[in-house]
Amino acid sequence: MTAVSDRPIVAQELPPGLEIRVECNADHPSVSTVVAAAFGSPEEARLVEAVRASAEFVPELSLVADVDGQIVGHVMISYATIREVKAQHRIAVLAPLAVAPGFQRRGMGSALVRRVTARADERGEPLVVLQGSPVFYGRLGFEYSVPYDIHMTLPSWAPAEASQVLRLRNYTASIRGQVVYPPAFDAVTEQ
Repeated sequence: MTAVSDRPIVAQELPPGLEIRVECNADHPSVSTVVAAAFGSPEEARLVEAVRASAEFVPELSLVADVDGQIVGHVMISYATIREVKAQHRIAVLAPLAVAPGFQRRGMGSALVRRVTARADERGEPLVVLQGSPVFYGRLGFEYSVPYDIHMTLPSWAPAEASQVLRLRNYTASIRGQVVYPPAFDAVTEQ
C-alpha cells in the first residue's frame, strides 16, 4: 500500500526544513489528511487509525515527514505473522506509505522508507514485508518475496511481484510461509 509514484524522481534534493521524526498524538489529524489525499480516499487513513489502536502497533516505527511544521508524509511499520506448517514468526510489515501530492516525486517517500527500515533493522527485526510497486520499492532494496518462500494474498489488481520483502541483518532463511495480516488491516477492503 503505497501512495507514491512509480515515475522517476524529478529531483533527489529533499525540501529544506525537512525533519523525519516519530509521530506524536498532535500529528494524527494531519497524518489522516495526508494519507487520505495521497490515496484519494479515506480508507487508508482508517487503516492508520486501526493499526494505532492495535496490539501490533509499534509507536517508534510510525514516522512523519515534517517540513517547517507541516506534515507532508507518513510511513508506519507494525507487526504481522508469517505462518508455516510447524511454526510462526512475528514480522514487520510496512503499510501504508503516503506523501502529500504536492511533495511527491521529490525523494520524500524514499527517505521515509529508508529511515523506517533502518530503525526496524536497529530493533533487530529480521525483515520487512509489504505489498507495493516493485519499481519503487526495488530501488530501495526490496525484492520479490516468493523466491524466499514468503507468500502474501494480494488484491486482484496487484501483480504477483507486488509481494515484496526487505531482508535485514537478522534475516534467516527459516523465516518463510504465508504472511497473515492482523485484524487492523481489515479496515482496508479490496478495491
